[in-house]
Amino acid sequence: MELTLIAIVGVSSIVAVAALASRIGIAAPMILVVVGIGLSFLPGVPRIEVGPEVILTGVLPPLLYATAVHMPAHDFRRDIKAIGGLAVLLVAVSTWGGGLLFSRLLPGLGLAAAFALGAIISPTDAVAATAVGKRLGLPSRLLTILEGEGLVNDASSLVLLSSAIGAMTGAAVPWKIGAKFGYAVVVAIVIGLVVGWISVWVRSMLADSVLITAISFAVPFLAYLPAEELHASGVLAVVATGLVVGHQSPRYLKANDRLAEATNWATVAFLLESGLFLFMGLQLKTLLDQAGRAGLSVGTAVWVGLVASLLVIVVRMLFVVPLVAVLRHDAKQASGLGARLDRMLDRLEETPRGKRMTAKGRERAQQHISQKKGDVHFLEAENLGWPGGVVLAWSGMRGAVTVAAAQTLPASTPFRPQLLIIAFVVAGTTLLAQGLTLPGLIRALKIPGDDAEADQAEWEDLTSDLSVKARAFLDDPALAQPDGTRYAAPVLDMVRESLTGRRGFGSGDDKQAMEREQVLALMVAVLAAEQDELLTARSLGQYSSRTLTRVQGALDLRQAQLQQIGTVSHT
Repeated sequence: MELTLIAIVGVSSIVAVAALASRIGIAAPMILVVVGIGLSFLPGVPRIEVGPEVILTGVLPPLLYATAVHMPAHDFRRDIKAIGGLAVLLVAVSTWGGGLLFSRLLPGLGLAAAFALGAIISPTDAVAATAVGKRLGLPSRLLTILEGEGLVNDASSLVLLSSAIGAMTGAAVPWKIGAKFGYAVVVAIVIGLVVGWISVWVRSMLADSVLITAISFAVPFLAYLPAEELHASGVLAVVATGLVVGHQSPRYLKANDRLAEATNWATVAFLLESGLFLFMGLQLKTLLDQAGRAGLSVGTAVWVGLVASLLVIVVRMLFVVPLVAVLRHDAKQASGLGARLDRMLDRLEETPRGKRMTAKGRERAQQHISQKKGDVHFLEAENLGWPGGVVLAWSGMRGAVTVAAAQTLPASTPFRPQLLIIAFVVAGTTLLAQGLTLPGLIRALKIPGDDAEADQAEWEDLTSDLSVKARAFLDDPALAQPDGTRYAAPVLDMVRESLTGRRGFGSGDDKQAMEREQVLALMVAVLAAEQDELLTARSLGQYSSRTLTRVQGALDLRQAQLQQIGTVSHT
């Protein structure tokens, strides 16, 4: 009964805070942490004990999966340099710097334990930053980098943490740590790709949205658990799975199924994500009690935590400066590649077909060059300026994963209760100090958002391409019903008028009902042709992910509507 009451109060608090946050303009995670802290000190509030394995194994995989599914694979690939630098190299630098700091400030801690704590405070949590950024209209590329960093840095930090904990009981060999990291990454990616492909294929065989969604809830764990059993990064396997599923779902899953799954996953992710921040705040009283029972100085832990917070903030700022410089250099280099790629396409068209260039080889070469042109356009149109770099540098908030990871430290670790408080102080300080000031910083820098006029132009171009494809499909002389019968002229006219929005489906006598069934079937086929054209445009990288997502959403709604009409008409 008590657990049920806690769950009801928790969900009610989460919903109330989310509603309040949207009104006052403060990211909900920050309010939830403060609410949790306040609740933890209220008399009569039960102490909530949740093992770190519950968060790292039960909560983190579905959260990362939910984010990765909505991450455009092309954007992730295009910004892999920035994402990899922040999520791997910066994590390693922060771990090293934190380890040196803790070994100096806490004599007797031991170098291995110091580096373990450094790994714990190194990963950022992009939830609060992206929530603020989306509300204030930050450019999509900046949000993608932040979300991509949040997806990958947990994996790198947990691998480093595992290595540091292992070094507490044995000698640490640097080359072995590097080999372990490489193994964890490669095996995790392979498992993620395999699980992603298999999960999409299996769900495409089902016809029930409920069953498809139910299976999707198991997918993150199907990637995480095998990777962990093979001593690879389960977190990275989940991310790879999510990227594959998100990229392949429009090709293999029906619109109704994807829309239903997206709604259910959004609810689950909202509750888990918000619950994590509420839980983070609730842990403060417990951590203080543990330190008090151990007879350790809470003041020392808080002071060390504040110094460590300053360290991770400064290290991130120093790291982002050369990173932004490299990204700007890449954009300048790309400015001269567009014309060269156009010449390469022209030469490819002029090359006679023969043994050296088959039709399939020519098609692959054209697709590769078109993708490169899309990458060049992306770098030129969405260049990350220095104001964006400032926001990127100030978006290094830590979160609940840092607090949970600290609890995985062995019971024999020196000063363990103090180390848990230090991790909490770093997470809480960066989350509140940076999170509360980030909106003012964004407003002061006046960072321009996405180019609305360019996006609208892309939307018009892409929808025009789909319309051309639809008309070509209907004008095909070979177009026929599944039994080989030609479509009647009135049916074709009705479909053409329906595509332009001038006519609905209507109802009438038996003849009209038969025509209506043919129109419905033909409309489904036309939308399938448009879907193929959209996937082709995506593979060529001709349009931004924002435009592709917007058009895909509109196409999904039309397909879902036709599926619903078809279901009703057969009942």
